[in-house]
Amino acid sequence: MGLMKVFSGSEVLAIALQERLEEAGVDTVKKDNIQSARLGGFGGTDLAVELFIQETDYAKANPVVEQFRMSI
Repeated sequence: MGLMKVFSGSEVLAIALQERLEEAGVDTVKKDNIQSARLGGFGGTDLAVELFIQETDYAKANPVVEQFRMSI
């Protein structure tokens, strides 16, 4: 299976969700477009940080992601 995106947003919110997912036993991959843009000499975007999970972890991750979205 592959990766699926579960979040796009600010770095602060991405880190908070990443911590919650990892506490629930879900491995995450963070793609930080802010740092990539900065290193490339470009400006950043508002939705510059993305979190991905394995598709096989969706059932375990979905309740955590939904609870997080309701809390922000």
